[in-house]
Amino acid sequence: MNPFHRIPGRRFLHAPGPTHVPDEVVHAMSRQPMDMADPRLDQVIASCEQGLRRLLQTECADVFLYACNGHGAWEAVIANLVSPGQCVLVPGTGHFSDSWALQCEAMGVRVLRTPWIEGEPIDPAVVEQMLREDAGHAITAVFAVHTDTASGVCSDLAALRRAIDAAGHPALFVVDVVASLGASAFAMDALGINVVLGASQKGLMCPPGLGFAAADARAMAVCEQVTTPRYYWDWRVRRSELAYRKFCGTPPQTLLFGLQAALELMFAEGLESVLQRHRLLASMVHAAIACWSRGGQVDFFARQPQARSDSVTAIAVAAGIDVEALRTVARERFQVALAGGLGPLNGRVFRIGHLGDINAPMVLGCLAGVQAAMAVQGIAFGPGALDAAVERLARG
Repeated sequence: MNPFHRIPGRRFLHAPGPTHVPDEVVHAMSRQPMDMADPRLDQVIASCEQGLRRLLQTECADVFLYACNGHGAWEAVIANLVSPGQCVLVPGTGHFSDSWALQCEAMGVRVLRTPWIEGEPIDPAVVEQMLREDAGHAITAVFAVHTDTASGVCSDLAALRRAIDAAGHPALFVVDVVASLGASAFAMDALGINVVLGASQKGLMCPPGLGFAAADARAMAVCEQVTTPRYYWDWRVRRSELAYRKFCGTPPQTLLFGLQAALELMFAEGLESVLQRHRLLASMVHAAIACWSRGGQVDFFARQPQARSDSVTAIAVAAGIDVEALRTVARERFQVALAGGLGPLNGRVFRIGHLGDINAPMVLGCLAGVQAAMAVQGIAFGPGALDAAVERLARG
């Protein structure tokens, strides 16, 4: 299979990451690198830092950019906030909360988990109870995934903040926005979040390769006391005006050019317009799935409509359906690339990403390709899905 084989038109990328990269970002990344002393490089870095603060809606958090993926951003957060032997609480959301917890344990951190109930968001009441039971305040931080990419379930961050406050617990509130930033409403300061982490390849409309963290003053004070051996990830080292120190070496200039361009596109569209667009596109996908589900062989994985993500939708399939065969037909015959299930959902779901540089015609094309692939594979689905999506689009 030749990956560079020319096809007419464009293959639709509807994984929840990597996502479609706008032409403006591709063009920005085609620029030649600068020498390290060029003041324009400092301007690019400052633009990215300021743009992320604006997107995160934080006034004064320190922003740290890394040449890494989201797992690298996890490690940076763990290394700077938790000493070996200390404890964190990771509310269960499925594959990605469990992966984050395992990474903590690999770094010598003790992890408490809340149970994960398939198809359900984090239960704030359970988080509050576990914090109340921690009378000695051994838990140093709550590590919460906003939208779990594997399940398409989005949890209520405001409710989690209220739960921490109601328990009277001093734990830091740390949130993974890898799959939600740029698609779902988020306000770091207003939500009382101490640390946020994310990555470039989803709602930020860039290729994979950039991770970031934003930390408030309270988190930075904790960072000063942590005993974890670190250097590359160390916020204390990277908290500098010098580009070389900010990146613990040479900055990933090409990716920074792309991020700067992507942020400019988002601000030109308007952040509220970006969120409205994602809500509309997600509702089109959800309208189609509601129709498909009447055939009895596919359905929403997320049980609560209000917890269904504006970024990605996981579609559960009946036993015996070959998800990978469905994906192959969709990709190779109908030019629609979908994501499969991860971890405990492997073979049980397929996922439609509807985030980033995407519009209504692209979503309609994706839905048509998915429906055609289901027809080829003999998967029963209810009628009217495309009509329902169009009707939802027409209502705006």
